[in-house]
Amino acid sequence: MSSVSSFNPLYSLSGLLVGILVGQTGVGGGSLMTPLLILLFGIHPATAVGTDLLFAAVTKICGTLVHGINRTVSWTLTGRLAMGSIPATALTLFVISKLAIRGEYASMLISSVLGVALVFTAASLMLRKQILALAAGQIDRLSETQIRNLTIVTGFVMGVLVSLSSVGAGAVGVTAMIFLYPRMRLARIVGSDIAHAVPLTLCAGAGHWVLGGVNWTLLGSLLLGSIPGILIGSYLSARVPEWVLRPVLAITLLVVGIRLFL
Repeated sequence: MSSVSSFNPLYSLSGLLVGILVGQTGVGGGSLMTPLLILLFGIHPATAVGTDLLFAAVTKICGTLVHGINRTVSWTLTGRLAMGSIPATALTLFVISKLAIRGEYASMLISSVLGVALVFTAASLMLRKQILALAAGQIDRLSETQIRNLTIVTGFVMGVLVSLSSVGAGAVGVTAMIFLYPRMRLARIVGSDIAHAVPLTLCAGAGHWVLGGVNWTLLGSLLLGSIPGILIGSYLSARVPEWVLRPVLAITLLVVGIRLFL
């Protein structure tokens, strides 16, 4: 596994390309950037995850500001998710610290969880319409208390996934919230999910930093490319049909996920 000690324009180029895809599809950079760093550049899984978590935190802060101004954040939903995700993050980081973050077992665990998360993300992208249809028929059977408790449990699962793989705060979280809150506007679900991702990725990223899993040179290189990439992708999103991008992205994540898991 390689390490990063100096600026490399290839990392910024990767950030640019991932940023464009994120701007077009709305899928979080973790599902794209982390496997790219591991498989293409040979970055240690722990470093790739830790660095990408702080990378995600910066981009999610910008997204939360926009959604906050547009009033597309349900702070109640965000709080429920955080009630589950923050304790789960602390617990997961504690377990990782006991395994030794750069040890063989921790590396295998991170890669395996990342693979599973990518496969789940691919499935959520391909089956979103079916999930919406299923949710519409089932949600009336749940009480408000059950929905609240399931939201907290979802946050707990997201905390574990994100802390181990940096994946889960985007497509996975949005899909789960669509199922639990089918009457809430999609923009409000996305905004709430992005707002929740800020404390989640900051806590998880800080934990990985303490454990020695963050490379600041790599982080700066990625942000240098991703910020203009997201702006370009957002501009192109209205010009490139989503039905073209979504299947291609889903198949890519599925293949990469299987590759990491195996």
